[in-house]
Amino acid sequence: MSITELPVRAADGHETDLSDYAGQVLLVVNTASKCGFTPQYAELEALYRAHKDQGFAVLGFPCNQFGGQEPGDAAEIANFCSLTYDVTFPVFAKIDVNGADAAPLFEHLKQEAPGLLGSKAIKWNFTKFLVDRSGKVVDRYAPTTAPRDIEADIEKLL
Repeated sequence: MSITELPVRAADGHETDLSDYAGQVLLVVNTASKCGFTPQYAELEALYRAHKDQGFAVLGFPCNQFGGQEPGDAAEIANFCSLTYDVTFPVFAKIDVNGADAAPLFEHLKQEAPGLLGSKAIKWNFTKFLVDRSGKVVDRYAPTTAPRDIEADIEKLL
């Protein structure tokens, strides 16, 4: 199954998929508004603006599983992203990335790109997955990896 066929929930809560992003290079990120890594929103937005016309998208998936750092509802998250970081890349509905209720997209990402020592679980907010134009998961990046440090990898796929 292609990553673009996996079910996701849009920010307004309706079920959809990622078919609108078929053929694009994607950076899929679990995000949070009250995390030490939250300033990465600015770099993610800069990457998106720099490369969106070349077929690149950042896809944000808010998650409250790590320290309760994404407590808001969809409207609060959207307002925060827009007003604080002028985010224009797509931010989807809040999800779980680990556990019994983990979103199918993140189950797939973790399976295709395990973390350090083969661990599947996502350890914290702002774990990033790079996906090529064919929908193949190319790499997984730790929350501590700054988005700007991924730019060369993105450019290779564009």
